[in-house]
Amino acid sequence: MNKDGMPKLASIEAVQSALQNQQYFCERSLATVLYLAIYLERPILLEGDAGVGKTEVAKVMAKALGGRLIRLQCYEGLDATTALYEWNYPKQLLQIKVGESLHEPLKDVENIFSENFLIRRPLLEALQGEMNEAQTVLLIDEVDRADEEFEAFLLEILSDFQVTIPEIGTISAKRRPLVVLTSNRTREIHDALRRRCLFHCIEYPTFEKEFRIVTAKIPGIEEGFAAQICRFMEAVRERDFYKKPGIAETLDWANALIHLHHDRLDKEIVEETLGCILKHSDDHKKMLDSDMATCLSTACACT
Repeated sequence: MNKDGMPKLASIEAVQSALQNQQYFCERSLATVLYLAIYLERPILLEGDAGVGKTEVAKVMAKALGGRLIRLQCYEGLDATTALYEWNYPKQLLQIKVGESLHEPLKDVENIFSENFLIRRPLLEALQGEMNEAQTVLLIDEVDRADEEFEAFLLEILSDFQVTIPEIGTISAKRRPLVVLTSNRTREIHDALRRRCLFHCIEYPTFEKEFRIVTAKIPGIEEGFAAQICRFMEAVRERDFYKKPGIAETLDWANALIHLHHDRLDKEIVEETLGCILKHSDDHKKMLDSDMATCLSTACACT
């Protein structure tokens, strides 16, 4: 227990174990960065290709900490108003109309620029966690999709964990959230934002790790079949495809194959379900034209 009476992850091993209990299997290096992010109160930037488990880190950490997960999905054109707060204009207008109907002087009308008329967006909501609450996890997902102007805005939030609302004043975090930023590396993140974060790169999983994930996430799957699937995916990722499949695609494919009542891979079923793992037409064509036999041979030779 910490000084607030809340449970805490008191060691790197405790972090790794807590994630494993949520069926998220990670290396000690990631557990170390997460542990330091909690106790140094620093944001963490997770980079890696889509589907390798970056977003899932924030989800399982929220469960491990017993706190809320607040997610801000980034996109081109995202601005401070959408991410932080905005005024509830219809409610403000209604309050003014009520005052007018009651013939109240303007000075007696409830202040329409008070917190009662504030719509809290993810960043402000994450800052307003109470000390007696479990630590909130703020997920700023795919920050590389936002504009550089939004990155600059984040610098102040992540440095001081406070924001100034002109009509109300400065709001500071009573309990700093655990902030997880993710990037798919579609563009380079500015050095100023990187310096404010701890950093970890999540790579595609090894066969052993992926096999462990598949057998944990899909109870009852036959181990030999799970091994075939993981070997096939390992072989696919060694090819020069435009978009290599991640762990999410592996799980989707495994579930699809089981639903179709298959317990081993063959050319026909792979062709029929290729849309579960490859999402671009050029990758489909390349797989069907030249790489299918090699990947199947690799997958089936080890079982």
